[in-house]
Amino acid sequence: MHTENIEYVLSPELVEAIEVAKITQRPLLIKGEPGTGKTLLARHVAKQMSAPLFQWHIKSTTQAKDGLYFYDAVTRLNDSRFGESGQRNVQDISSYIRLEPMGKAFAHSGQSVLLIDEIDKADIEFPNDLLLELDRMEFVIQETGEMVKAETRPFVIITSNNEKELPDAFLRRCIFHYIEFPNYNLMQEIVKVHFPKIEKEMMSKTLDLFYELREREDLKKLPTTSELIDWINILIHHGAAPYKNGKLNFMGALIKSEQDLTRLKKF
Repeated sequence: MHTENIEYVLSPELVEAIEVAKITQRPLLIKGEPGTGKTLLARHVAKQMSAPLFQWHIKSTTQAKDGLYFYDAVTRLNDSRFGESGQRNVQDISSYIRLEPMGKAFAHSGQSVLLIDEIDKADIEFPNDLLLELDRMEFVIQETGEMVKAETRPFVIITSNNEKELPDAFLRRCIFHYIEFPNYNLMQEIVKVHFPKIEKEMMSKTLDLFYELREREDLKKLPTTSELIDWINILIHHGAAPYKNGKLNFMGALIKSEQDLTRLKKF
């Protein structure tokens, strides 16, 4: 099963949010618990727009300017001191410049999609600094003096797992959508997209058990959509039943906490 070839199932509300973001040319801020398909959404939108996708995964130390370009001064210094024949021309600084995801989106001549993933991991100042860069849509590579200016505004998708609050000024300038966890009927559609030939009995048994787990209050980490898909994939591959001899088969695909596995030994 190759997820990049899977059609993404969108709710009507999400379709509307994407359309509003396109019309207003504002970033689309997507929130929701992990495993609800926020990152896969960007791939789907890029495919529908026939546009390249540039992905920028945010860390706690990330600054807005980090998304534009990187000058590899250390490698240039090493090349100048210890380089061998066939190395890059150390006099050509541009050969040590690497565009980063936001820089690549600006430099791309046509429409592109820029995914800024897990913005809530960054410092509190990052979101507002980011919007300044997105508003400018241009930057200068200081080491060469080259100007990079976007001809077409990229379609920007920003994801957050709600690890921290985002600034009000940032929220006002985004189109917001919260991906609700799929209900039983929508989950059936999602599973059918991944497994078109799944038997009805397998569908009903796996979903019943999955939602039974999701309703438990004693679990540290509830299983998500991506884990359900993995679980079904394993069951089908092995021709196994979801439940046997008082326990879930291949429980490790669904449960990712040692404490939860202990609690579910007798499910």
